[in-house]
Amino acid sequence: MKRLIIGITGASGVVMGVELLRALRGMSGVETHLIMTEGAVSTLRCETELSPDEVMKMADQTYDNGDMTALVSSGSFRTEGMIVLPCSMKTAAGIASGFSSNLLLRAADVCLKEGRKLVLVPREMPLSPIHLRNLKELADCGCSIVPPVLTFYNGADTLEKQVRHILGKILMQFGLQLEGFCPWDPGFAYGKTGTIAL
Repeated sequence: MKRLIIGITGASGVVMGVELLRALRGMSGVETHLIMTEGAVSTLRCETELSPDEVMKMADQTYDNGDMTALVSSGSFRTEGMIVLPCSMKTAAGIASGFSSNLLLRAADVCLKEGRKLVLVPREMPLSPIHLRNLKELADCGCSIVPPVLTFYNGADTLEKQVRHILGKILMQFGLQLEGFCPWDPGFAYGKTGTIAL
């Protein structure tokens, strides 16, 4: 059983975190442990019609972000690692500085200290010098930085396909294959199977 910690913060794009949970529910042998920040709950209400309860039911286990005694706060609770999607710049700064003031930050800190995979999906534009410095620091610490950038070479001509491609790239970090994910294919990219009309 692969245990994955999923962190959802208050950055725009919480629907990507929701779709990640939905995709992982369909995979056998994967157990999800969800932490949502207070900001994530607020953004969820602004950007979707989903309730926090509906999102939490998509995970195998959920935790209160203020519960510093939760299983995922300890390195002895073994996991494959953690995905923070979306990752706010506040959260990135907290992880980079080791300021574990809530459970999400502590869980990320545990992944770093235990040498486990930590994938951050930063959602901010443009990036300030401070944001870039923090992301560089996190990359130097071994984090995988996977920005949710648009992709056009695979015919992703809808928002749903774009999100699915981003999820596929994230899950590749853990050796997981997302159904319907289209990796780089030179034949497709050079127009043999179609192009996107803009």
